Amino acid sequence: MAKQSTTAAGPEISRDQLANLLNEDLSREYQAIISYVVYSQVMKGAEYMSIADQLETHAQQELKHALIISRQIDYLGKMPTVTPKAVRTSAKAKAMLRFDLENENETIRNYRERIRQCEALGEFAMAEQIRQILVEEQDHQIDLATALGEEVPNVR
Repeated sequence: MAKQSTTAAGPEISRDQLANLLNEDLSREYQAIISYVVYSQVMKGAEYMSIADQLETHAQQELKHALIISRQIDYLGKMPTVTPKAVRTSAKAKAMLRFDLENENETIRNYRERIRQCEALGEFAMAEQIRQILVEEQDHQIDLATALGEEVPNVR
């Protein structure tokens, strides 16, 4: 049985495996675009007007992330996915903000891992692209936690 080699970043993965994981990330970016577009338009009440405006901006940033991730998948020789992860909805603004915060936490966790995986493969430019996305995702996390009146989650 072949032994899987490891690096300081953890088990090595192949370029194909990385492309598959990036496609999962791309599905999450599509999910974020859809949820931010919808949530920003359906939130009601004066207390949510500021966050609704921020969600519109987040939607635009998520589209940029999707384009960057799609380009990286193509660079790895794979076809970018066209299917979003499921989008949860609610009539309650706090529930929608909670859904977004949970999704951002997962996205942050995955992009941190993706950076380590890219570096293990020697894909330093790709890792840097994902780092730039991660900066914005963490800003989204801060905005959402603040809107919910919570501390920013410590995502590992």
